[in-house]
This record gives sequence, structure tokens and C-alpha cells, in this order.
Amino acid sequence: MDIRKPVAGDRAQWEALYQGYADFYGVAQTEAMRTRVWGWIHDPAHEVEALVAEADGRLVGLAHFRPFARPLAAATGGFLDDLFVAPDARGSGAARALIDAVTDEGRARGWSVIRWITAEDNARARALYDKMALATNWVTYDLKP
Repeated sequence: MDIRKPVAGDRAQWEALYQGYADFYGVAQTEAMRTRVWGWIHDPAHEVEALVAEADGRLVGLAHFRPFARPLAAATGGFLDDLFVAPDARGSGAARALIDAVTDEGRARGWSVIRWITAEDNARARALYDKMALATNWVTYDLKP
């Protein structure tokens, strides 16, 4: 399993994984949306970054992450926005390897925490997350401006 930053030649495989992620959560995603995110992860001035998991010459997982300010802690944390592993690669260690790689990035940058959210009913992923991190008691809200 190789964890690395995506390169131009990865776009088609990354798009297939990202579409799979959107499908998993029932989110409508367009080609234009994927093009925008692909641009973000290749723009050094944009906060969103990506890592991919490659096994046997094909991409099997992705992680998108970014820094975020934590004013109350007077610190910077890392937010893991998207984590997805292809269904046929689940159980391969790709998810753990991606989280570990984001954690390594955070450690190198002095981030105080790596934070992410998942659906309450995402039992398979939560089984891994519960082994790696502390589930918080915070409730998340979305307000559309």
C-alpha cells in the first residue's frame, strides 16, 4: 500500500473514487464539482489537500484534508473532510493508512488535533474510527446562508 499525493495521471481513478464517496452519502455530484475539487487539491494556495492509497497499480482510496483554526485552544487543527476506500479494497488497511498519513502530516505541521465527522449509521467505518480516535460528544449543525 502506497500513500501519496495524487498526480495528474490519477485524475480518472480519483474521480471514480470521489463519485463513489458521493454516492455512498447520497450526494449529487457533477463533473464541474469534481473539476473544482481536483483544482483545489493541485493549487498550493488552496487549503484543501489530498492523499491517495495505491495498491497493485490502482487507486483504492482517497483522503481530503485541510488545516483549521482553533481559537479557543489558540492552535491549528487538521480536518479530514473526505475519506473513502473502494468497496473491493475495504479491510485492506487503506483507510487506516490514509488516516495515519494525515496524522503524520498534522504532527509535522504542529496541529493539535485531527478531526472528522461521519454518519451515525456508518458502522463499518466507525468500527475503525473507534479504535483510532476518541468519539466526541459534540453535536453538528448545518445552517444554509
